[in-house]
Amino acid sequence: MRYGYIGLGHLGGHLAANLLKAGYQVTVHDLDRSLAERHLAMGAAWADNPQALAENSDAVFTCLPSPAISKRVLVGPHGILEGLKPGGTWIEMSTLGREDIMTFAALAAPRGISVLESPVTGGVHRAATGDITILAGGEKWLFDQHRPALQAMGDEIFHMGPLGSASIIKVITNMLAFIHLVAAGEALMLAKRGGLDLAQAFRAIKASSGNSFVHETESQLILNGSYDVGFTMDLALKDLGFAMRFGEEFRVPLALASQTAQIFKQAQQAYGGSAWSTQVV
Repeated sequence: MRYGYIGLGHLGGHLAANLLKAGYQVTVHDLDRSLAERHLAMGAAWADNPQALAENSDAVFTCLPSPAISKRVLVGPHGILEGLKPGGTWIEMSTLGREDIMTFAALAAPRGISVLESPVTGGVHRAATGDITILAGGEKWLFDQHRPALQAMGDEIFHMGPLGSASIIKVITNMLAFIHLVAAGEALMLAKRGGLDLAQAFRAIKASSGNSFVHETESQLILNGSYDVGFTMDLALKDLGFAMRFGEEFRVPLALASQTAQIFKQAQQAYGGSAWSTQVV
């Protein structure tokens, strides 16, 4: 199976590298060619645009920052659908809304292109080590066909159901992570103002009923001063926007998510959209 990978940023770069480490034949593309240097050194081929990449691939992965960019890469000039042959597959690893992935799948279907969604969760550091969680949505036979490649990139792989299912659970997991992040910031400031040693406070919380995955990972980045989580304020607000729209669609009041979104908007105004999401604390 020949794979293409488009989007070699914080997440996609690691995921594409893991495909190569597993021995897959991979063609890569990104607007910033310098991001592909390590992949080319590992044996990847380069394509100048998505169409050229798709022409040399049986299936194409994308990991991109917004639905608008995903659409442009898929159906724009020199897009994926211009290059993939009938019977090919587009595998979207970006975080999209359910309506987005369903709309894009409808554009691909007349060309004989199947669509699988497989957003990831767990953080950039876990993408680097190959033990990130992958949430897949789509036909079971299609998922099974590409499961070996997904396992090359991640650890726990969940088939959530038909197309659109993965977008819902991915937004839910991100919503929880952002709520936990704001809560961790409040907890750490209480510890600071209370005169506690923050390293010891971190360890105590980690061993307590108040622990969370976000505390274990992102609180460390906050306390060491780097904040470098590889995920921006703009991306956090995009995902929280998806959550709020799901809340309206499914008629679920999201009081905590709504308040968290407002706090992130304040952080965005203070530090800019390209600041790390951890700076919300």
